[in-house]
Amino acid sequence: MIAGVPKVVLVDDHGLFRSGVRAELGRSVEVVGEAGDVGPAIELISRLEPDVVLLDVHLPGGGGQAVLSAVRPEHPSVRFLALSASDAPEDVIAVIRAGARGYVTKTISTAELTDAIRRVADGDAVFSHRLAGFVLDAFASSPLPEAGLKPSFDPELDQLTGREREVLRLIAQGCTYKEIARELFISVKTVESHVSSVLRKLQLSSRHQLTRWAAERRLA
Repeated sequence: MIAGVPKVVLVDDHGLFRSGVRAELGRSVEVVGEAGDVGPAIELISRLEPDVVLLDVHLPGGGGQAVLSAVRPEHPSVRFLALSASDAPEDVIAVIRAGARGYVTKTISTAELTDAIRRVADGDAVFSHRLAGFVLDAFASSPLPEAGLKPSFDPELDQLTGREREVLRLIAQGCTYKEIARELFISVKTVESHVSSVLRKLQLSSRHQLTRWAAERRLA
């Protein structure tokens, strides 16, 4: 993001709607690409790595969840904001659990959408007022977090245990496995086990990706 102007990719299967959104947003954001199907969206986002993807939930070829599942493991810095005509609870919860940072409906005003894009680019979670209740209810019905473990409302981070978060924080600070073991009074083998668990849960494949993921969320 340069000079406070987020780079955005629009993903929606209605070309006329994409054109309208691009026109309404004007110069408040930089629309760097558009896609109307899952396959082209994955390729475009992976190539451009925008700050924010405005993502429709229902798309030909697998839907918004398919885009999230394919892109997020390799490009954790890309943030997704669902922009959909649907306000069905199952759609809202499914896309948030898949990793979207927010969900707004297509009835949103231009000013509100611009603000939502900027907030998501800055790392906030954004929901239309009525939809926020669905998300809170879903988290309320999930297993309780460990004692003293504060929910972050980041679906990926919230699935980690307290110890896994500690290990992740130290990795983000650049600590070696031996240094982490000394800091937490555990064995190097246990550290390796925690790292493997975190990589599996976050669908990442290397420590480098894990460090980037943690840095994007300012966990250090």
